[in-house]
Amino acid sequence: MNSFPTGTKFKYNWRKYQKNFLDHVDEYLTEDHVHIVAPPGSGKTVLGLEIMLRLNKPTLIVAPTLAIRNQWIQRFCELFLEIENTPDWISTDIRNPNFITVTTYQGIHAACSNAKEVETDDENFDEECSPSNISELVKKLKKQKIKTFVLDEAHHLKNAWWKSLTELKDQINPTIVALTATPPFDVSGAEWQKYIQLNGSLDVEISVPELMIEGDLCPHQDLVYFTLPTEKEQSKIEDYYNHANNFFEEIRNDKVLLHALENHPVYQNPEQYLDWIYENLSSYTSGLVYLNFRGKKIADIHFEIVGDKEKFVPEFDFFWFEELIDFYLFVDEIHFKKFEEHRNNLENRLRRNGFLEKKMVSFFNNKNLTQIFNSSIGKLQGIKEIVDFEYSVLKDDLKMVILTDFIKKEFLANTIQNDFELDKIGAIPIFEKLRRENSDKKKIGVLTGSVVIIPKNSRVIFDEFCRKKGISNIPVSELSYDEDYFLINITDQIRHNIVHIITEIFQQGEIHILIGTKSLLGEGWDAPKMNALILASFVSSFVLSNQMRGRVIRTDKDNPRKTGNIWHLVCFDEKSETGGQDFDILKRRFKTFVGVSNSDNSSIENNFERLNIKIIEDKKEFSLINFQTFSFAKDRENLSKRWNTALDKGNVLIEEMKIPVESMRENEEMKLKSLKQMIGNFSGIMVSTVLAFLYEVVSEVVKSLDDIHSRNGFFKVTLVAGILGIVVYGGKFIRATKQYLKYKNIAKHLELIGNVILENLIKEKIIQTPIEKLKIVTSSDVYKNSVCHLEGGSNYEKSQFIQTLQELISPVDNPRYLLEQKDKFFFMKKSIYFPIPEIFAKNKKSAEFFRKTWSETFDKSDLIFTRTIEGRQILLKLRFQSLMKKNAQIEHLHKWTR
Repeated sequence: MNSFPTGTKFKYNWRKYQKNFLDHVDEYLTEDHVHIVAPPGSGKTVLGLEIMLRLNKPTLIVAPTLAIRNQWIQRFCELFLEIENTPDWISTDIRNPNFITVTTYQGIHAACSNAKEVETDDENFDEECSPSNISELVKKLKKQKIKTFVLDEAHHLKNAWWKSLTELKDQINPTIVALTATPPFDVSGAEWQKYIQLNGSLDVEISVPELMIEGDLCPHQDLVYFTLPTEKEQSKIEDYYNHANNFFEEIRNDKVLLHALENHPVYQNPEQYLDWIYENLSSYTSGLVYLNFRGKKIADIHFEIVGDKEKFVPEFDFFWFEELIDFYLFVDEIHFKKFEEHRNNLENRLRRNGFLEKKMVSFFNNKNLTQIFNSSIGKLQGIKEIVDFEYSVLKDDLKMVILTDFIKKEFLANTIQNDFELDKIGAIPIFEKLRRENSDKKKIGVLTGSVVIIPKNSRVIFDEFCRKKGISNIPVSELSYDEDYFLINITDQIRHNIVHIITEIFQQGEIHILIGTKSLLGEGWDAPKMNALILASFVSSFVLSNQMRGRVIRTDKDNPRKTGNIWHLVCFDEKSETGGQDFDILKRRFKTFVGVSNSDNSSIENNFERLNIKIIEDKKEFSLINFQTFSFAKDRENLSKRWNTALDKGNVLIEEMKIPVESMRENEEMKLKSLKQMIGNFSGIMVSTVLAFLYEVVSEVVKSLDDIHSRNGFFKVTLVAGILGIVVYGGKFIRATKQYLKYKNIAKHLELIGNVILENLIKEKIIQTPIEKLKIVTSSDVYKNSVCHLEGGSNYEKSQFIQTLQELISPVDNPRYLLEQKDKFFFMKKSIYFPIPEIFAKNKKSAEFFRKTWSETFDKSDLIFTRTIEGRQILLKLRFQSLMKKNAQIEHLHKWTR
C-alpha cells in the first residue's frame, strides 16, 4: 500500500480558523515540519490527520497515553474513513509497522530498550535503549517507507524517551507534524531547545479568543482562593525559618570555613585562575562577599578582575549563602579536600534539615517548605467553602470536578464511624471533608483508578449503564460508616468502562461534585457539561494544569449559555516578600492561561495581573479578597458580557515583550552620554560666540582707545574661529540633541532597536515577509516599563523577532560577539556594551552587518570577539555586572488586539 484509499477525506466542514490554517499549511511545511499550538477543543487531532492525508505517505503517529492512541484511530476511522472497524493497514504495534502505525512514546522506548511490555502508561518506565534495537526498529520503519511523524503532546517526553525518538527522527528524516495544547514554557533553556529540536519552531497558534468567536469554547474565568497555613503548619514553618537563620548565624562565625576560603588559591593568586573565575563567577563572587562580610579586606586585584571600579561588595544574604555553600561543598572539591570532615558534617546537617537535595542548596525554595504550602490543610477548608458557594448559586445545575494528585485511600474506614483526622490532601480526604459537612445534601462522587464512590441515589442509573455495556454482577457495597454512599469494587470486568460510566452519571446530574485524580481525569478525559473545576493539584507542571483547565472550557451543545469557573488554590506565605513559592508558581502558570480580565474595561491577556487582585499585608483582609472573588464567580451572566466586550476589541492575539525599566539601564546611560555631548557642544558654541564677540565689540572698543591696526588681524582671526566654532559645535549639538531625543523616550529607543533587529533578520532571511508589511510597535506604561511586538508577518517570524530582541536586552551571559560604544566626556572615558544575538553571531560577516546597521542608527560602535583573551576579560566584567544587577524578569505577554 503506497497511498491512502481513494475518497478518504474529512466528512464535515472545516471551522474558519482550521480552514485558514490548512490554506497556508504548505508554507509551514517548507522546512519539513509544522508545529501547531492549540487549546483543548480546537480539533488538533483532525488537523493532524488532515495534514497526514495531504502528505499521503506512510505515517507514524505517537501519542502520550494508550487512551489517546486509541482516540487517534477512532477519529480517523469515524471522521475520514467512515467505518467502524479498524482496517488491517493501521497497526498499534511499533515492532510490526504498517502504512499507519499508532503508538505511544513509552511504546517506542520499550521497543528500543527491548522491554517485554511494549505499550505501557507507566511514566516511570525508563530503561536504557540498545543501539541494536534502535537499528532494528529503524530498518522496519524504513522498509515500510514511513516518512511522516505525527507527534501528539510531545511535552510528555522524559529524557530517555526523547533520546529514542530523536534517534529515529535523525535516521529516518521524516516530515514532523507536532501538535500540542501546552508547549513546556516553564522548562529550562536546555530542555526547551531539546523540545524545539524534535518538534521544530512554533509555526501556528490557534488562540482561545479565536475559539471563543467560533463558539467552540464557553465563557470562562480563572478564580484564585487564598488560604493561610493552619496553626500546626505555621509552627512547622516557623521552625523551618528558625533553622535557616540558625545556619546563617553559624556560618557567619565559622572559623574553619573562613580559613578555607582565605587560603583558597583563587583568592591568593586570582591572576593565575582567570579561566576558573570565568567558568565559576558566582562561586568566586560568593567567596569575596563572605570574606568582606567577615571583615577581611578585599585586595584591589579582585576588583580589577571583575571591573568593579566602585569597589562595591554586596551584602551577604541567603542568596550568597546558598552560592557559597554550593561552592564549598560541590564546585571545588579538590582545593577544599583537606576540610573534608567539616564539609561532610555540614552537608549531612543540611540534608537532615531539608536544605540540601540532589546537590542543590536551598533555604526558602525547597521541596520540604514548598510541600507544607502546596498540601496545606487550609486548602481543604477552602475547597469546602468553594463547593458550598457554587452549590448555593447553581443548586442541582452544579457539575463540579475537583482534581487532585493522590487518592489517599488510607482515609477510608471499615468501621461504623470514620473519625480519622484529615491532615493530608487527596481524593478521599476531600470526599470526607465534604461528606462530613454536607448539610444541604449535595451528591458527591469519587472516581480514581482504585477507588470509586457514588451516591446512593445514583445506584439505579449506574446499574442501567452497566447493563448497556453488557456488564453484570458488579460488586457494590455501602460505605460502612455512611449508608448514603456506595463503594464500587473495581474488577477486570468493569475496569475499562468505569470512567465512561461514572462520567455519564455525572453528565446527567446524578453527581454534583466528582472528585478525581489528575492522572485519570486529566489529558484525554472529556465531560462537556462540567461548569466548575477546582484545581487541587499541587505537584503537576503548568502543562498539566492547562490541560485540566481545558476540561471545563468546552461548550455544551445542550446548554448554549454554559459558563465555566476555574478555581485555583493558594496558601499564602506571610513571611515571604513575594507571598511564597505557592503564590509564585501560580503567577508563573498564569502566564500560559489566556483569559478575560476582571477590570471594568475588559481585555484578554495572559498574566495574573488581569485578575486585578490587590495583595494586602493584614491576613484578616484575605477574607475580603475571597469575598470579591465570590462576587465574580457568582455573576456568570456578566462573565459572558465581559468576554463579548473584550472579543470586540481585537482580531488577533499578539505576543509582545514586556521589558522592565531596570532592564533598559543602557538606555539611561546612552541618554546621559548624549546629554553630556549636548552640554559639551553647547559649551563649544558659547566659547565660539565669545570669540566672535571679541571682534564685533572688543575690537571697536580697542580701536576707540588706540588706533593700533595691528590688533585688527587678531580680532579677525577670532571672528573666523568663532564662526567656524559655531558651525562645528552647532552641528554636533544638533546631532547630540537628536541622539538625546532617541534615548529620552524609552519606547522610541526600543522601536529603533527593534528596527535594527528587523533589518538584520530580513538580511539573514529569517523573516521573509516584505518589510513594508511589517511594523515595530512599542509603548510605555506609567512605571516606564516598555512593551514591544512585531506587527505583520507569520507567527514564526514574530516569535523569532521577540526571541532575538530578548537576547539583545537581557543581561550578558556568553555571547560570541559584543558591540562596544565608547563614551568620552572631556578626560573621562567609558564603554557601553551590547551582546549580539546568537542568530547574528554565527559568523563575522553577519556580526559585522549588525554592527554597521547599529552604528547607522545609534553611535559608531566597535565589534569585539569574546573568544580572545581581551574579549574574555570584558565578558567577565559584564557577567559580574549582570550578577550584581539582578534585573527584573523580561515577560512575554499575549494580548487580544487589532
